[in-house]
Amino acid sequence: MSLAFLFPGQGSQSVGMGGDLAEAFIAARQVFEEVDDALGQRLFRLMREGPIEDLTLTENAQPALMAVSLAVMAVLKADFDIRVERAAFVAGHSLGEYSALASAGALRLSDTARLLKLRGEAMQRVVPVGVGAMASLIGPKADVALAEAAARAGSAAGICVVANDNNAGNVVISGDKAAVDLAIAEAKTLGARAIPLNVSAPFHCPLMQPAADEMARALAETLILAPRAPVVCNVTARPTLDPEVIRRLLVEQVTGRVRWRESLEWLGAEGGVTRFAEAGAGKVLSGIAKRVVPESEAVPLNTPADLEAFAKSV
Repeated sequence: MSLAFLFPGQGSQSVGMGGDLAEAFIAARQVFEEVDDALGQRLFRLMREGPIEDLTLTENAQPALMAVSLAVMAVLKADFDIRVERAAFVAGHSLGEYSALASAGALRLSDTARLLKLRGEAMQRVVPVGVGAMASLIGPKADVALAEAAARAGSAAGICVVANDNNAGNVVISGDKAAVDLAIAEAKTLGARAIPLNVSAPFHCPLMQPAADEMARALAETLILAPRAPVVCNVTARPTLDPEVIRRLLVEQVTGRVRWRESLEWLGAEGGVTRFAEAGAGKVLSGIAKRVVPESEAVPLNTPADLEAFAKSV
């Protein structure tokens, strides 16, 4: 049974996440302590106690979600002797790509925490609140072709692009608020439901270019090693082991489309993956994996019971 570890992105955060792992496993506590030290803040306390409004801030949510994912992977290694090399591939959704890379040894944990803090701050800073927007197009007709048609219509009022191709029936658009509003109206005429997202910035669109420039400078000074398992990248939906390709694609990812559906399709069809394990907070990605690769098994790994059951099954 070929395995892939998946790592969640923003939106999976919740107050209390990681708390039961820290209580049960020393390895998890050590990850949370190292992230706190790297950032010079009490992020784990915020994760445990909230408030949710502060945890949801992009600059906090991104390193926090990564910390939970890396705590899961540290526990699998330390307590159950399950290493990332057991997987054929790793992949992460948006910020989750950093978690995937850190889990596979391409990035140091402390560097990953600092990069995600910077990424969150930069993405928040470059577009004033209210100027940009994102919307999820959902329903049986909500595929990439419909989303691209809606985005083209919205482009009459500004920048509007497909940001996340999550799965058939769930595609996200992003850009200037006026353009996204126009695209929402067009999507409805094309037969999709459209839900504006409660986000602080228009992620994965050209408006994020100044943030991409900041990340390019930071990544140029960051040590990146060849990962111990191939990483399927958001921008290409294909695997790589090349540190310089990883560096370039992490920059492109800030403004580029998250090709998650294509990544999962590749993993199932070309990668031969039959089992997905979602390491971290929530269970969004394991649900999507089951829809995109219905013949596969997909399990979330975010509680001690999840990890114990998984360890017995591999």
